This record gives sequence, C-alpha cells and structure tokens, in this order.
Amino acid sequence: MKSEEAILALGALAQDDRLTAFRLLMKEGPKGLPSGEIATRLDVAPTRMSFHLTGLERAGLLEAKREGRHILYSVNQDRMRALLGFLIEDCCGNDPAVCCFPANGTAPLNETK
Repeated sequence: MKSEEAILALGALAQDDRLTAFRLLMKEGPKGLPSGEIATRLDVAPTRMSFHLTGLERAGLLEAKREGRHILYSVNQDRMRALLGFLIEDCCGNDPAVCCFPANGTAPLNETK
C-alpha cells in the first residue's frame, strides 16, 4: 500500500460514525449488512449512514454488492490487511515478538501502561 492510499483509508476512518460502522462490519464478516440495518443498529439516520458508507467504499475499505433491492456492505478484507500491514511494516525493526498484539486488542505484551 502506498502512503496516499493509507492516508485516504485512515481519513475515511477518522469519524465516529464511519469508524463504528466499519467495526460493526468487521464483526459481521463477509456476509455484510444492508445500509438500513447498519443505520438502525448504530442509531444513525439512514441518509447520513449511506453517506458515510459511500466514503468508506471510496476509500476501498468496504465493498458493496446489490442483493435484490438492498445494497450489502462488507469489509474489503484485502484492503484492511494491506492497511494494517502498512501501519506496522517497519514496527520495532520488524520484530514480530514486539509488534504482535494479543487477541483482546490491548497493547503489546511487553508494553506497560
């Protein structure tokens, strides 16, 4: 991933509704959710949610597919992995023991707060 692509993706995530929607879709996996259901679950106006989902899609973080009258959104897993890889590419001299995070999403094992 190039810096420009990472900046676009990170910029798309730099808003509460978009970040929350992205995290919800991460939990849902490849099946995705229709925009209306995302809006309902997050208590966001449907038109506002559609706007945010479109921004995430333009940044390449979401994929949209039509299923009947609905558009289902899901995380573009390859793009997400590329972004994460870009962010930790040079982490701690590429030492996986330092850069790897435990499953609960907290700080690295060797880092103290």
